[in-house]
Amino acid sequence: MLKVNDVVRRAWKAGFAIPAFNVPYLPMIEPVIRAVVDADSFAMVETARLEWIKFEARGPEAVAAEFHHWHNPRHISLHLDHIPVIDEDNCQVEFLPILRQAVMLGYHSIMVDGSRLSLDENIRATRAATEIAHQAGVPCEAELGAILGHESGPMPPYDELFASGKGFTQPEEAARFVRESGCDWLSVAIGNIHGAIAAGVKDKQKIAARLDLDHLTRLRQALDIPLVLHGGSGIPRELVLASFQQGIAKINIATEIRQAYETTLRESTSIPAAQEAVYQKTRWLVEDYFNLGGIASLVVGEQP
Repeated sequence: MLKVNDVVRRAWKAGFAIPAFNVPYLPMIEPVIRAVVDADSFAMVETARLEWIKFEARGPEAVAAEFHHWHNPRHISLHLDHIPVIDEDNCQVEFLPILRQAVMLGYHSIMVDGSRLSLDENIRATRAATEIAHQAGVPCEAELGAILGHESGPMPPYDELFASGKGFTQPEEAARFVRESGCDWLSVAIGNIHGAIAAGVKDKQKIAARLDLDHLTRLRQALDIPLVLHGGSGIPRELVLASFQQGIAKINIATEIRQAYETTLRESTSIPAAQEAVYQKTRWLVEDYFNLGGIASLVVGEQP
């Protein structure tokens, strides 16, 4: 079985990140995998609970079935993204059964999101999720801090949020969180935001978020695990590449490839055309935007 934790840690030590592509529509999986293979790179296909609830991914079983149809273990892994304890609509989620199902389905890594909880509650929830993951021999990602964007209703002005540092992951809390929860990777808030998914705004251009690299440096100094950047679409390239040098070892991309699929499908009514748009956008992101073409041998090895 692919040891994706080894892959992520190799990227972390080498100063670059593994891209992780969210797939809210099942036909997006094949072109994402094909683009990563053609770029001789390594990436994750990932699915979040909100993509089953608010889009058409249909659930972890459907995503896993489609993924395994196209799976190439030298180039790709399957990640369960954002299983919240409290979701974006402030509803309680029975998260542990979802995580158990995912490891039974062969997901290579899982994520629990307790970021809407208190620190103590987040630690407890993450520790329970980590135990499930580690019993199955897979890594567990967690989140600490407020990464906004998925919630219903208007978001506070971004410039005010960034200037205040409100919701940023705090180094001292993060050190305690990692130590007591046992998580393998930590999603941090350093100015990044998720793409909006609410009706009426999900097709609009994403807010051009920034990253507080000095704050990221403090987090890296406080922690000794790979860090994760959610909301990777739309951040200035120079900031993204700099973040790789400061501990970001996994970067999530959703809005750019989702909008490529939706726009092309709406204009052409052709799923193959929409798939080609996803392929082209993914290939461009991997090779041109993130400079991650040809990394497969560095993170996986010479042999498949």
